[in-house]
Amino acid sequence: MSSAYARWLTSALPREDLKTISFLPRISWSNKHVSRVADANEGALELLYEKKLRKKLENKEKEENTLEVDPIDALLLKTEDGQLYYRRVVKEPKEAAEESGESIKDPALVKPTKAEKRLKTKKLRKEAKKQAKEEEVQQTPQEEVLDEVKKDLTAEEANEKKKYKFAELGTTLLADPESNIRLLKEMLEISKDGDSTIVILGLKSLLAVFKDIIPGYRIRLPTEKEQEMKVSKDVKKMRFYESTLLSAYKAYVQKLVALQQQTAYQLVATRCLCTLLAAVPHFNYRESLLAAVVKDISSQDDVIRKLCCSAVKSLFTNEGKHGGEVTVEAVRRIAELVKSHNCQLHPDSLEVFLSLSFDEDLGKPERSDMDKKAKYKKFKKRKGSDESNQKPENDRKKSRKEMMSKTREEVNADYKAVSSDQDPQERRKMQSQTLSAVFQTFFRVLKHTVQPKSEGSVHGAFGSHPLLDPCLNGIGKFAHLIDLDFMADLMQCLRKLAGNGNKSADYSENSSCQLTVSERLRCCIVAFKVMRNNLDALNVDLQEFFIQLYNLILEYQPGRDDGDLLAEALKIMLCDERQHDMQRAAAFIKRLATFALCFRPAESMAVVTVKHLLQKNAKCRNLLENDAGGGSVAGAIAKFQPQVLDPNLCGALASVLWELNLLMKHYHPSVSSIAATISTMNANTNQVFRVHASPQQAYTELLKENESFATPSAIKRTNNKRKVSDSVPVQGLDLNSSDEIDENAIRSKLSKHFSLLRDIQENERLRSEMDRTRQSLNLYETYKMQKKKRKTRSN
Repeated sequence: MSSAYARWLTSALPREDLKTISFLPRISWSNKHVSRVADANEGALELLYEKKLRKKLENKEKEENTLEVDPIDALLLKTEDGQLYYRRVVKEPKEAAEESGESIKDPALVKPTKAEKRLKTKKLRKEAKKQAKEEEVQQTPQEEVLDEVKKDLTAEEANEKKKYKFAELGTTLLADPESNIRLLKEMLEISKDGDSTIVILGLKSLLAVFKDIIPGYRIRLPTEKEQEMKVSKDVKKMRFYESTLLSAYKAYVQKLVALQQQTAYQLVATRCLCTLLAAVPHFNYRESLLAAVVKDISSQDDVIRKLCCSAVKSLFTNEGKHGGEVTVEAVRRIAELVKSHNCQLHPDSLEVFLSLSFDEDLGKPERSDMDKKAKYKKFKKRKGSDESNQKPENDRKKSRKEMMSKTREEVNADYKAVSSDQDPQERRKMQSQTLSAVFQTFFRVLKHTVQPKSEGSVHGAFGSHPLLDPCLNGIGKFAHLIDLDFMADLMQCLRKLAGNGNKSADYSENSSCQLTVSERLRCCIVAFKVMRNNLDALNVDLQEFFIQLYNLILEYQPGRDDGDLLAEALKIMLCDERQHDMQRAAAFIKRLATFALCFRPAESMAVVTVKHLLQKNAKCRNLLENDAGGGSVAGAIAKFQPQVLDPNLCGALASVLWELNLLMKHYHPSVSSIAATISTMNANTNQVFRVHASPQQAYTELLKENESFATPSAIKRTNNKRKVSDSVPVQGLDLNSSDEIDENAIRSKLSKHFSLLRDIQENERLRSEMDRTRQSLNLYETYKMQKKKRKTRSN
């Protein structure tokens, strides 16, 4: 298309049509491939190229500021070079800006204000913090795990090093303690570690070292004057060794006493203290060890209490290690502990007194040295009167004699200190002090049990009177050593305790507590032991104790009370006695025969006591006759009254021993055989029967046999079960096997059955509760509905 045609087209077309072809100026009418013109100036050509580039840039800016029209709305044109052009419309924002005459500024060229800068910096800081936190969250788990692993590894390595260090120090100390005594302080420093395993290991290592290197004597540190004196190197070395050992041992004992208060180290510290007290009771600081051990002798922890009790018992049994001094101190400390706690301690704290041993002649009056001195003075006076006529001795001889006597006394004192043999006078003195402290504690416990009980008093953790049983055992053991001045008060106290719980006694209401049958039986046994050990100097009526025993036989229960105590009481009070009142013996025979019919074979061996009484009291054999009146020896009481409390007044001789016929048919062969031998006794002839066993022996033997002995009824039941099993097979049970397997299987089946029944009952209970809740909910809903209806009606 030429330029002349373009001019013609613009002149021929109207202005309205020219608007539709406003894009024509952008069409290049010249040939682009023509780059040079002949005989043209080069500078003009460059200007021409610059104009073309400017036009292109302007066209690009216009195209950027315009919008393309949808191809459907307008036709497109194709240029000579093959490009397609669409109709374009200018953007609205630019048009608005051109109309208002404002120029659009580039935001990058505009300077921000101070507020905008602050906001921008804050945003940047927040974004930086967020990124740092995200990076930390990603890195911290791994770093923390690695740090913990490193710490654990380092702690384990350090602990292993300390363990090897303890072993090394201990072996070097045991190899040569005198030259390596300073290592004790190093071991003490290592044991101050915060780790519990290292502390426990250090305590045990030091315990082993001290047990081995502690000498067999008590160390006495030198005084200031002795330190100023010149001594040899060996003496200096020994003094340094002893002082270092004593200081380290003191620090170790103090550390054990401090750790005993902490729960984490209480057991280890107590074990170390008890071991040291039992191993080296002669050494220094035994007072601290003894105080720490006696303090926990009544601990509620069984292990700690047993450790302390065993340590104290070892002191009492091995007095050769300490000469008896620690025994006196330990007994006094226990007595003070009982007094301070008002007799509310564990029974083990007083049972340690049973390990004490005293000389047999301790209770006998000793021939004092005053008699010897008096005889010596008399002899000296006589001699002085005879020699009064002689010339007085020279002063030199007197001084020489005085010097000789002083040297002898010093030598004797040194010999006593060095020799292992204890002075008998000192031993007797320490044993008397120990015995007085022991009986003072026993009498305090008895007084506390007998004294009236206040209304607001509360029982301790170990019961109302936990120390009564060991107290009675101790009195029974050392009864031969009790002073006769206290005997009457002791028997009166025992009489009150034995009658405690009897409704007829006046002192039962004011007593501190109701004693059990076993404790009252023990009181009767102790009273008889005391009486027998002091038979020559004691005249006490024991009728009250026989009355209590007669009533306690009926109150006895096998599962609750101790059968050994009952057998011992029968042996001491009835079998060992040479003579008995006829009425009293008959009453006990009748009561024991009735007792044997009611309980197990072990308790049925009361017939052994019946046999003893019938052998010793021939007139009581009239009870074996068929005469209902008891024969000619019935006495003043013509009728037997079993409800009477006093055996002398019940009239047992007026009865017949009909229980013997039933005992002869007893299922246990031992009981039936003894009953048969009793029935063969004759009242007319003085037969002599041999006693085979005491009540205690019979009770213990039958108690052991009772576990494996099967009654005839049980045998019949097992036979019936076996017959049924042969005829009717039972699922899950093999009744042809041993009885133990049958019992276990039956027990399991029954447990399952009853558990199922319990589940059914529980389900029924839950269902009934569910029904009740449903009914209550329905009632509540109906109530709500009625309430709504009332509101609607009122509105």
